[in-house]
Amino acid sequence: DLPSSSNLDYLETLYARYVTDPDSVPSEWREYFAGLGEEGSFADTPKLGPSFRRRSLFNPAELSGGVGASGEDDLVLLQHRVDRLIRAYRVRGHMQALLDPLSTNVRYVPELDPQYYGFGEADMDTPLVCETMRKDGRLSLRQIISRLREVYCGSIGIQYMHIDDIKMRHWVQERIEGRTYWEPVPREKQVRILTRLTDATVFEQFIRKKFVGAKSFSLEGGESLIPLLDLSIERASESGVREIVIGMAHRGRLNVLANIIGKSPKEIFREFEDKDPDLYIGGGDVKYHMGYSNDYQTAAGRWVHLSLCFNPSHLEFVNPVVLGRTRAKQDRARDHNRTQVMSLLIHGDAAFIGEGVVQETLNLSRLPGYRVGGTVHILVNNQIGFTTSPSEGRSAMYATSVAKMLPAPILHVNGEDPEAVARCIQLAMDFRTTFRLDVVIDMYCYRRLGHNEGDEPSFTQPQMYALIEKRMSVRDGYLQQLQRLGGLTREDADHIAEKRASRLE
Repeated sequence: DLPSSSNLDYLETLYARYVTDPDSVPSEWREYFAGLGEEGSFADTPKLGPSFRRRSLFNPAELSGGVGASGEDDLVLLQHRVDRLIRAYRVRGHMQALLDPLSTNVRYVPELDPQYYGFGEADMDTPLVCETMRKDGRLSLRQIISRLREVYCGSIGIQYMHIDDIKMRHWVQERIEGRTYWEPVPREKQVRILTRLTDATVFEQFIRKKFVGAKSFSLEGGESLIPLLDLSIERASESGVREIVIGMAHRGRLNVLANIIGKSPKEIFREFEDKDPDLYIGGGDVKYHMGYSNDYQTAAGRWVHLSLCFNPSHLEFVNPVVLGRTRAKQDRARDHNRTQVMSLLIHGDAAFIGEGVVQETLNLSRLPGYRVGGTVHILVNNQIGFTTSPSEGRSAMYATSVAKMLPAPILHVNGEDPEAVARCIQLAMDFRTTFRLDVVIDMYCYRRLGHNEGDEPSFTQPQMYALIEKRMSVRDGYLQQLQRLGGLTREDADHIAEKRASRLE
């Protein structure tokens, strides 16, 4: 029989055998495969592009007649090439995502270029199928590519194709390629995000103004952490979580204590002034190591108990402590389904990939004696470790590469897009609730003031900090976006900021 699209799998297997050992295939197929190459031989030089040659058995849609010339075969092979393009976006789309607030550079990834698969302008309006985008009909190739770029190459870059469990992979695909997480953010939620960004910004500016030169390990540049935590607690409470154990390093800890955990700013200011040193005799601790526990009331009126663990200077040492406390609380409450108590870890980028205790903690996550029903990992990715750039601090592309040892979705997100951050935490919490497994959010941002307030970062990173100096705060950038959309006025925003500053005064 003549070859057709219905037996391509057989032909490709046969061809693979021919390449390895020509004598292993029948003589008529040896002659056929030999005839595919130019002048009877295959090119030795690898070429960037599809593995099949143009005008050949493996691309019969290009033939003018004979094999595969029927319209049905043409459409089948066109769909096959589209499927390859879709898979490329699922695997590599994150490489073109706009993650870095300090850069607009986008790397070229050949597999994401329609021309790599032989598509031209004439193909763009051809109706094709992508069930995760539309179950009940077809989309044009142009629509499919537009949707793929929106999902995989915007402010969010998603890695999940390393997950072996097909049920989990399909769960992620259906949600991100559908419309579940991409609806416009309602005004009520926009105001909440802006308010939380304002809380974070005003607190840092107030500390810097009132306690000049004091170390506070400012969150400036990564203020989106505060709405992220706020929304994660809200989402957790909706799924039945009543208690969250949190671990984090120095950066942003005071901000989290004041604006999330609910520690009184009065207590924090008292610690800055050191008016009563007898309080800390024998403690051997400083304010940016301290923990706190409090009850948090959600917008729906539910109460969630929050515990921020005390943390020493070894940045990631607190990880197994958080998981141990979480497991103990679950066992004590007979929470055998791990639904009532949750662990949440906030990491630095360089520490996450550089500290072995992170890998050890990840390794415990699925063991029966240690599992806690999934930990939410959040990286405040300052894109620098103390004074070390990523290119000199890790061999992997991402600080989160070590997390690929688990079936955990890894969500890279631009921290200057607070609504994208909100979408990430919604997906992350839903994944954890559904599968009781870890999930990772890698929030790209920067640190405006260097490692600490006594550090002058422009000495070691002059180019990076020349860019940072030109940037407005995340809060102001988001406010401008809301003003363009007509969602909020400058007067509304100023009123929120004035109330926060007055409370701190």
